[in-house]
Amino acid sequence: MKLFNRELSWLSFNERVLQESLDLSNPLVERIRFLGIYSNNMDEFYRVRVASVRRLTSIGKVKIEGFSGGPKALLTEIKKVVLDQQRMFELSYQKIIRELKEHHILQTDAKHLRPDEASFVQELFHEKIRAEIVPIMLSSKRPFPHLKDGGNYLGVKMTSFEKSRIKYALVEIPKNVKRFVIIPTEEGSPKKIILLDDIIRYNLAEIFSIFNYDEITAHSFKITRDAELDVDDDISKSYLEKMKESVEMRKVGETVRFVYDSSMPIDQLQYLMDALKLQPGENIIPGGVYHNFRDFMGFPDFGIKTLTFKKRKALQHPIFKNSDKPLIKEILNQDILLTYPFQTFQHVVNILREAAIDPKVLSIKINLYRVAPNSQIINALISAAQNGVKVTAIIELKARFDESNNIKWSNYLEDNGVNVLFGVQNLKVHSKLFIIKRKSGNKTQSIAHIGTGNFHEKTANIYTDCSLLTANKSITREVEKVFKIFKNNFDRSVFRELIISPFNIRRKITGLIDREIELVKKGEEGRITIKLNNLVDAKIIKKLYEASSAGVKINCIIRGICALIPGVEGLSENITVRSIVGQYLEHTRILVFNNGGDPKYFISSADWMTRNIDRRIEATVPIYDENIKKDLQFMLDAYFLDNQKARVIDESQSNKNVKSQLTKKYNAQTEIYNYFQSKLKSN
Repeated sequence: MKLFNRELSWLSFNERVLQESLDLSNPLVERIRFLGIYSNNMDEFYRVRVASVRRLTSIGKVKIEGFSGGPKALLTEIKKVVLDQQRMFELSYQKIIRELKEHHILQTDAKHLRPDEASFVQELFHEKIRAEIVPIMLSSKRPFPHLKDGGNYLGVKMTSFEKSRIKYALVEIPKNVKRFVIIPTEEGSPKKIILLDDIIRYNLAEIFSIFNYDEITAHSFKITRDAELDVDDDISKSYLEKMKESVEMRKVGETVRFVYDSSMPIDQLQYLMDALKLQPGENIIPGGVYHNFRDFMGFPDFGIKTLTFKKRKALQHPIFKNSDKPLIKEILNQDILLTYPFQTFQHVVNILREAAIDPKVLSIKINLYRVAPNSQIINALISAAQNGVKVTAIIELKARFDESNNIKWSNYLEDNGVNVLFGVQNLKVHSKLFIIKRKSGNKTQSIAHIGTGNFHEKTANIYTDCSLLTANKSITREVEKVFKIFKNNFDRSVFRELIISPFNIRRKITGLIDREIELVKKGEEGRITIKLNNLVDAKIIKKLYEASSAGVKINCIIRGICALIPGVEGLSENITVRSIVGQYLEHTRILVFNNGGDPKYFISSADWMTRNIDRRIEATVPIYDENIKKDLQFMLDAYFLDNQKARVIDESQSNKNVKSQLTKKYNAQTEIYNYFQSKLKSN
């Protein structure tokens, strides 16, 4: 069966992010921030995916899905693609720096400071930076220091020509000091910015003043470590203790990438590689002068509005805006769909705040995967517990790179009266659910939340997601069943409304696809529309190929990894795939099956990846409200009309722009915001 390799497909996705940095329709500062997003993505790719492939190299002959060679050959191919993208990255960065000059914004460095600028930089160094600097002298007589995962280092070389002596040292770029410093200039003069790296370079002589040398230089490098968690099976330890230990062990994981300034002297590079026990190969990546470009996501905008995306205020939902009723009562009357960041996530916070002080509320159950650093959701749950509401929070400790944060929150919630559970053994809890129960006379009422994104106020302003709020008894009963599974891992309830991974998702999705195949065989139209972040699972892809071969029209919007190969004659000629990377990170998951002219709509927390289908708790919910269906259909139509950000996914993985029949420019995210804004005004 023809498939794309998932790692190479992911790199193709990150290239689409890189393309945004070159897109002249994006404001200039946003373009440099896309370089930061690209870099952050690449860090995680190496920490997780490349680390996994490297572990396979020790097993022997291993079949790599969607790739003709073994793990070592795949690592070689990954490096080739990464180096090509690295060149594209540097070209983009230099182009942006030149364009910033046209806007009278200059990036300067240690070599080009005027005397007054040098005085400012030195004063700033003494006041705010010097105390954070911890220089480490390197010597064969001492063990090489442990280098942090993702740490950004300057490798310092001090040379005494007369004595033919060289000393090496390290300086870590401090993380708790702003990376970008704006140098004061006179009004009307160009604005100037200098990186923290260059301020440290400028002051190297002071840092190492006790040594005699003729020349001192510094070149940047960073390492990336394997982020795999190894949770032991010691029954004497609690799960929380095991996770804490595992997170600590991650800090000393194997080095999976070494990125260095390509102008670093050969002897210094070899010294570092020997000390780190690195061999030339696929994980040694030459780069530019600066690393940890993820910091560039915070590149300053200098207060110039035209350099950043137009700020869109998150809209209120029309039903909540015009109502003088409590929010929960509105949900009891009708299903409500919230779409972020077009509509405000504050509605979700306010529902939980309302439940926290409502004397009729009996209980709140919620599952948490990622939450904001200063979480209003957490505060609302604690408020509820302190007001006598029975609150249960299922916290997923294995939310990658949020483990420490979730450990902290679990302790905090328990200390404040919330009953904390840690999900289901061997299954990661990735569903986005809560259920609120309240007493009304002699009756018990329930409202439920089923969403595609996390209960996280910050990411709700960055990611596109949606949430269904419903009092539908069939659905709320089944949401309650999911929470029973969290409490009793042996409970495997029957779900008729919800599609729950890993219990019934394969059977249900396969059945929905088979229904479209049957309709085509009867001479009727078969059509499937899929919007997901990733499409990887081989069994589901095989079923989609079968549907395409039968004549079912399948249109996909896949943001990230797509192992399915569209447009192959006799296999997938009825399948089209496009991807959109825009101002917001596309995260909404929507499924539509034509069902003989009576379309079935779903929203889901699950991508179609084997892990999401077989090894996670995920929730997919049917949409019954006709107005909500219209909203979802408008959104899907907008994505398929997009001729600004949409890219074609095909066998060549060239990420070409979608050709459109429209004569005007059409940006899906802008049009969706305008759609919900017009609905708000008309209500």
